[in-house]
Amino acid sequence: MTERKLRVLTISSHPIQYGAPLFRLMAVHPKLDFQVAYCSLRGAGSAAYDPEFGANVQWDVPLLDGYKWTHIPNRGDGAESFWSWRNTGLWKFIRQGKFDAVISHISYTRATFWIAYFAARSVGIPLIFGTDASRIEPRDDSKLKLAIKKILWPAVFSLAGQVLTASSAGRDMMLSLGFPPEKVSMTLDTVDNDWWLAQANSVDRDEARKSLGFASQEKIILFCAKLQPWKCPMDLLDAFALAAIPEAKLVFAGDGAQRAELENEAAQRKISDKVQFLGFVNQSQLPSLYKSADLMVIPSRYEPFGLVVNEAMLCGCPVIASDRVGAVRDLVTHTESGYVYPCGVTDILASLLQTALSDPTRLESIRQKALQRISMWTPQASADALVEAVERATSRSARPVPAAQVSSEKFS
Repeated sequence: MTERKLRVLTISSHPIQYGAPLFRLMAVHPKLDFQVAYCSLRGAGSAAYDPEFGANVQWDVPLLDGYKWTHIPNRGDGAESFWSWRNTGLWKFIRQGKFDAVISHISYTRATFWIAYFAARSVGIPLIFGTDASRIEPRDDSKLKLAIKKILWPAVFSLAGQVLTASSAGRDMMLSLGFPPEKVSMTLDTVDNDWWLAQANSVDRDEARKSLGFASQEKIILFCAKLQPWKCPMDLLDAFALAAIPEAKLVFAGDGAQRAELENEAAQRKISDKVQFLGFVNQSQLPSLYKSADLMVIPSRYEPFGLVVNEAMLCGCPVIASDRVGAVRDLVTHTESGYVYPCGVTDILASLLQTALSDPTRLESIRQKALQRISMWTPQASADALVEAVERATSRSARPVPAAQVSSEKFS
């Protein structure tokens, strides 16, 4: 007798390039009847403004193919506030959907999350959620916010049918808050490994470098992220200037609030001819960029995971990461599969730039070990871990609350 598939709904704010590969795997998983509810279609159908990039963004890879999805319209404006996300249609959709579990990728700081939570609770099914954070400290290092989070997070995440984390550091953070190991699932933060490998293997490095305007002898140091303070692009610019590596170029791929400041700083340091700003680079163009670079540096002081690490490693680009990057513990072992340095210590970063680019043999060894490591950090492993999390949550879920006890008009 065939075992009944678990009906699972995933709620996502909008289609993103990292989510689609996982959703496709979930859609064909033998244990699931899976679908996605999008709270917005931003970036999939037409270009939409991204405040952190400071530009209109429309991804140039398919985001809505290969899985079942629906759009639940947002009654808010989609900004960064509690009421800006009010997808009230989720109330009826969840209550009438006969789901076994709901997975939320919407933050508890948005009204949509609580609509989903109370809808799931009203029919006695678990809402599974978590965080991709690897540290409890807030992005702005506010002591007040930290004190509030230490009280709030245990209370909020205790509501989860299963707590999801993206990394080993995130899992240990949740355990430190008092959650038992069986209640915490590490579901991995991944990219589409097969796509990235195929794209990288199709790139001719010499041709790619020529098309990007890189001279054959230049050593290319790449920053690939939004130009925002917490990403610390200025740290990398400082370290690059300090390292003074002959025939080296620093390339910023990304846009954001700090671009003008970075351009001015490069001019003041008289290194503008060695620093290039590419602006926003879309998905299909990134494999050539990673393949052309000699190093990729992610100097962030706040980086829950850092999927650019996955991308660079799959394209054979060695990584230098700060110790605040969530991916470090799982993917970057210092001097083996990459380099790690203490965040904000630019003289150490400068020294690592010099060391890495002075020894091609060592760099090639790191490149190969990085490929071996990332080959085990896959979307399939993430999907399997997520299915296990669903099974754990549904096995302990409470009996359904009679519908008569909950007004179906509450969020109408």
